[in-house]
Amino acid sequence: MMLCCLAAAGQTGLTISELLYQPRSGEAEYVELYNSGDAAVELSDYHIVRWVGDSLGKHYKLPVHTVGPHEYVVLTKDAASVAANYNVKYMAKVVECQLPPYPNDGGSVILSTADSVLVDSFDYAPSMHSRLLRNKSGVSLERRSFSRPTNEAANWFSASSTSGYGTPGYENSQSTETLVEESSFAFSSDVISPDGDGYQDELEVNYAVEDGSLMAKIEVYDARGVSVRLLLNNALLGRHGSVVWDGHADNGTLLPRGQYIVQTTIYDTTGTRQMLRRVVSLYL
Repeated sequence: MMLCCLAAAGQTGLTISELLYQPRSGEAEYVELYNSGDAAVELSDYHIVRWVGDSLGKHYKLPVHTVGPHEYVVLTKDAASVAANYNVKYMAKVVECQLPPYPNDGGSVILSTADSVLVDSFDYAPSMHSRLLRNKSGVSLERRSFSRPTNEAANWFSASSTSGYGTPGYENSQSTETLVEESSFAFSSDVISPDGDGYQDELEVNYAVEDGSLMAKIEVYDARGVSVRLLLNNALLGRHGSVVWDGHADNGTLLPRGQYIVQTTIYDTTGTRQMLRRVVSLYL
């Protein structure tokens, strides 16, 4: 089954990223979506739809949940089961909801808007898994690239054994869109204390990359996911450099105590992007 839909190679917005359709006995299936756009989207504006015969069947309305730009969300009937059996780094990105049944011998994952406009679809089959796998139970299928079509069979592969055979809520282990190693961006500390005492008053991010043509945007978000400081805006990185954050917001006010996320989005000349995120604590 092949559906025409809004999503195309390189198009931004919610798209299908990962599927566990054959969980181990007693465990839960999950569908992972990725927001490839630069703006947050509301999950409840979308439905997961069951394909019946040759037409759309039952619609499963998704719950209220904000999916930030370049973030993942995991849909499952049992969040505790997913957390118990996979390395869930961000439990807040795992949301419980009803899902259609996904047969072990193949089927379709369909994402639509609330008014039945198709957004994305993925026709999966056991043949997409590694031929070296003796048992596919508990192994998710991961999308390799968001710049290639969802329904391109070669764009999917088994999650790696080193990842625990699934990466719910974060970058896929089989992703081909890694532009830099995370270690290429070194933080002076995980703590910033801008109280003027000369100790950890500023946070310095030093980077060294091999490809001097990469572009980057570095932004600080508060715990609610609101952007509070733009440190670097679509700038040419060069091979090395540094960026400093002094604990202040874009309007010049000192930000309150709490946890903040420093998000680095890296681009190359083909439009491929990679996102790195680091939690930093601000103390006064």
